Amino acid sequence: MTSRILLLFVILLGGCTAESDDPLPSWNEGTSRTAILDFVTRVTDPASADFVPAEERVAVFDNDGTLWTEQPAYFQVLFVIDKVKEMAPAHPEWRVKQPFKGILEDDLKAAFAEGVPAILAAALATHAGNTPEEFRQDVAAWLAEARHPRFDRPFTELVYQPMLELLDFLRAEGFATYIVSGGGIEFMRVWAEDVYGIPPEQVIGTSLATRFEMRDGVPTIVRLPEIGFVDDKEGKPVAINHHIGRRPILAFGNSDGDQQMLQWTAAGDGPRFMGLVHHTDAEREYAYDRTSHIGHLDAALDEAVEKGWSVVDMKRDWKVVFPPATQ
Repeated sequence: MTSRILLLFVILLGGCTAESDDPLPSWNEGTSRTAILDFVTRVTDPASADFVPAEERVAVFDNDGTLWTEQPAYFQVLFVIDKVKEMAPAHPEWRVKQPFKGILEDDLKAAFAEGVPAILAAALATHAGNTPEEFRQDVAAWLAEARHPRFDRPFTELVYQPMLELLDFLRAEGFATYIVSGGGIEFMRVWAEDVYGIPPEQVIGTSLATRFEMRDGVPTIVRLPEIGFVDDKEGKPVAINHHIGRRPILAFGNSDGDQQMLQWTAAGDGPRFMGLVHHTDAEREYAYDRTSHIGHLDAALDEAVEKGWSVVDMKRDWKVVFPPATQ
C-alpha cells in the first residue's frame, strides 16, 4: 500500500511540475503559441544561429487593446469624462461649451462629434495645470473607485491574462519589456508596474508639454495645456528610437495605430517577431476590427496576412481572457 501511495504521489507531482513549467498556460495549442515559443527558443539559445544577446532582446507592446480592454471607450477617456464632471462646479462656462456640455448632459455623441479634437480639448482641460505627482494621485484615486460599465470590475483587472504570461515569460528569458502606447504616459505610469511588472522608465506614451517652475521655493514640474508628443502611428518608431535607442526584435499591437511600430521592428536585421491581437470574442470580451472606431484594424491586418506576422485570434488562441476577479 505504501509503495502505491508513493507511486501516486510521484505521478501527481510530476504532473504538477509539467504544468508549472508551461510558460503560457492560458494559451491554447496552435500556431500563435508555437510561433512565440519557437522564436524565444531560437533567440535565447547560444547554440542557435538566431541567438540574440540579452541586451538586444527588446520587446515592445501597445497597451489599449493589446494588454488590456479598450472598449467601449479607451479607459483614459472614461477618466477624462469623470474628471470633467468632478471639475464642472468650478467651470460654469462648460455648461454651454462642447465637448463639456455633452459630457455633463451624458450626451457623448454630441460631446465627441468632432472626434479627436474634442477628446483632446477635454483631456487638456482636465490633465493640465498640475504637477505629475498631483496627476498621479488623481489617476490612482479614480482607479480605486471606477469600474467597467459591462464587466463591473476595476479597470486594472481587465488586463489579458495570456499577455501577462507572455510578459513574464519574456522577462524570464532576458527580454526588456516596454509599453509603447498612444495613451498618456503619466496615466499609464501610475499602474503599469503593479499590473504588468513594467517600471515607469519603460513606459512610452503620448505626453503633455511641461516646464520647470519654482513654486513657493520648491522646484516643480508643471503640466501644460498643450500636447508635447503624440505616440501613435508614425510616432511610435520615433519614440522607441528616442527613448530606448534600440530597434525591438519583438513587437505586439492590435490596430492600425501599431502598424508602423511593427513595420519598423520587421525591418531590422536578424530574427523578428511581429504580433497582432485580433478581437474575435464577443462573448468573453468584444469582437471588432475593420469598421471599429476604437482599435481599428484594417491595413495592419492585411499586412500581417501578407507578410506572415502572427495574428492572435482571441477566441481561438486564449483559454481565458482576464485574470480571476479579486474585488
